Amino acid sequence: MANQIALVTDSTCDIPAEWREKYEIIVVPSIIVFGERQYIDGIEMTAEQFYDQLPKEKIHPFTSHPTPAAFLEAYREAKQKGAKQIVTVVVAAAMSGTITAAQQAAEEIDIPVQVINSCSNSMGLGWQVIAAARAREKGGGLEDMVAAIERVRQNMVYFVSLNTLEYLAKGGRIGDAIRLVESVLTIKPLVFVKPENGTVGVSLPARSRKLAITGLQREFFKIMNVKMPMHIAVLHNNALDEAKALAQKVIETYNPRELITTIVSPVLGVHTGPQAIALCGYAES
Repeated sequence: MANQIALVTDSTCDIPAEWREKYEIIVVPSIIVFGERQYIDGIEMTAEQFYDQLPKEKIHPFTSHPTPAAFLEAYREAKQKGAKQIVTVVVAAAMSGTITAAQQAAEEIDIPVQVINSCSNSMGLGWQVIAAARAREKGGGLEDMVAAIERVRQNMVYFVSLNTLEYLAKGGRIGDAIRLVESVLTIKPLVFVKPENGTVGVSLPARSRKLAITGLQREFFKIMNVKMPMHIAVLHNNALDEAKALAQKVIETYNPRELITTIVSPVLGVHTGPQAIALCGYAES
C-alpha cells in the first residue's frame, strides 16, 4: 500500500471495480441470505445474479451487515501493507448497523481508525469515499480527507425511482394500506435520501415508467446546483438500457464534469427491487 492512510468502506458503496483498484479502497462485504443459502456480496454473488434470482424466490431474501471480525480483518490487512492510520466510511447509521461493527473493530487494532457515518448509501456513500481518496492522492492528510468527505456529504442529492412497492412491502418497510394504493393506482414511487441523517423522504410519484424517469430527472436537478461542476452517478437495479438512456440525457442537457453508470448492491436491492433507477451526485462548492 503506497498510502499510509488506508481507506475502508462497505459493499453498499457501489464504487466501480476499476476505481476501487485505482484508489486502493478496501471494501468489506455484506452477506446476502436466500433462505438457508448465504452469499458474500460481490464475491459469491454479483448484483446481476441477485436481480435475476430475486423474482424467482418464494422466500424474500434479507441481508446481514459485515461483522466486527470482517472489519478487523480489513484493518489488519491495511496495517500489514503499511497503513499508519485508517479512515472508514460506511452506509448510513439510520439504515444499518454497519457503523457499530466498524467501530467495535477499531477498538481491537493498535493504529488510529476514524469511522465516519456517510448518512447515505450506494454512490451517496461512494462519492464520499472517492473524494477522500482523491484528497489523499493529492498528498492530503487525515484532516483533508475528512474535510473532503464532509463537503461531498453536505452537497449530496440522491433520488430513487422505484418500479414497484412490492419489495418494500415484502421487507416490512411499508404497511398493507400502501400496498392497496399501489394495486389500485399502479404508482411508481419517488424517494430521496436526506444528506443530513440518511433517512428516506417521499417525493412525487408517477403513473408510468416513462413519467417516473422524467420526474426523477426533474426533481434531482431542481436541487442540484447546475452552475457548479457536477459529479453524478446513474444507478440502476439491473435496468442498464434505461440507465444508459438517462445518462445520455443528463450529459446532453447538463454536461456534468463526471458521470458514471453503475448497478446497485443487492443489500439495497432487497428493499428497492428490480428495475429501480436513481440519480445520485453532488456539485462542487
